[in-house]
Amino acid sequence: MKGQPFHVKYREIIRRMSFLIGALLVFRLGAHIPVPGINNAALENLFHANQGTILGLFNMFSGGALERMSILALGIMPYISASIIVQLMSTVIPSLEALKKEGEQGKRKINQYTRQGTLLLAVVQAVGMCAGLIGQGITLSVGLAFYIPAVTSLVAGTMFLMWLGEQITERGIGNGISMIIFAGIVAGLPKLIMQSVSSVDNGQTSLIGLVIFGLLSLGVLAAIVFIEKAQRRIPVNYAQKQQGRRIFTAQQTHLPLKINMAGVIPAIFASSLLLFPASLGQWVGSADPNAGFIKSSLQDLALVLSPGQPLYLVLFGALIIFFCYFYTALVFSPKEVSENLKRSGAYVPGIRPGEQTARYLDHILNRLTFIGAIYITVICLMPMILQSSFGIPFYLGGTSLLIVVVVVMDFMAQLQAHLTSHQYDNQTLMRKTTAHPKG
Repeated sequence: MKGQPFHVKYREIIRRMSFLIGALLVFRLGAHIPVPGINNAALENLFHANQGTILGLFNMFSGGALERMSILALGIMPYISASIIVQLMSTVIPSLEALKKEGEQGKRKINQYTRQGTLLLAVVQAVGMCAGLIGQGITLSVGLAFYIPAVTSLVAGTMFLMWLGEQITERGIGNGISMIIFAGIVAGLPKLIMQSVSSVDNGQTSLIGLVIFGLLSLGVLAAIVFIEKAQRRIPVNYAQKQQGRRIFTAQQTHLPLKINMAGVIPAIFASSLLLFPASLGQWVGSADPNAGFIKSSLQDLALVLSPGQPLYLVLFGALIIFFCYFYTALVFSPKEVSENLKRSGAYVPGIRPGEQTARYLDHILNRLTFIGAIYITVICLMPMILQSSFGIPFYLGGTSLLIVVVVVMDFMAQLQAHLTSHQYDNQTLMRKTTAHPKG
């Protein structure tokens, strides 16, 4: 086995990596296929006039497909929204909560509901997007002549991305949906690098400012990696068991709790909610010049809630903290964990099993969530504060940076798991070959 060539020894990993790269190339190719009936010049003017709105956020997650109005313009956001809605409903509807406990069969049923929700949201968003494009005068035709091909293309693009993400998860390496979002963000890095270089050449940014930006970026990356790997390990003991004449001694293990259980979902939700009023103000203002009081009010609101403004920073931080607690409560239930520990004969030393264990876990979880919420808030607000107050360029937003680092860490962890599994399989095969030689 030691003398095997590399491509033979790691055939499975190479196959998975090749599939991942091929799938991401298909995604980038689809981001350049346009929806029929779009006026490209008018579309470019729209995005130039709506910089810093919710269009920019959605364009980032779609990898630039939105500003090109390609068939993948909706991106993977309908699937993410449908997944979160199903998770919310599973905490309220008893039948969905029961499905979560049915193992693989229940998981397949919940995935089916998520796909159906994705289709419904994609249709609604596609129709709304097409209506907005017609209202802005960006389309070459109106009515059903534009709606039918455009809505069909956009919905098909979203469903294809959902399928592609599932295929990456199953046949590639890493979480497919996360890898698609990661590829969309990374695709915009060359443009950001060119902007930073041109800003230095034009005198808009000093070379010292660019160096400070580089050092801060390295510091932020190190902080993200440190926090994302940090855990609070709660000791758990298993009681001594006796089966027949055999006595199993008590075992000691731990229950790992991450500091940031909510991931990047709070930042995405908070950005979407705050950028919506700014987007509405600019769209209404540009679409209807006779809007009068409504127009001026929405434009004033858009100005106050634009990124970098004090009110925006305060509300953004408050929403991130709220969604951190809200989403963590969805994904981790102290009561359910305490009941599982009690059923398996496990207990936390010094804590009575059952309700007291649930209160103890809830107390620790609240403290960890507070630290995680402050961490996400600092990461997301720091680029805006540095750029607006001190003039230090930070072209990659905090939300984007957080997503990129978290996805890369998850990818490396899964790649390491595949390598370890492959080495274990090779060692097992060598033992069998040694024990039963041919002939």
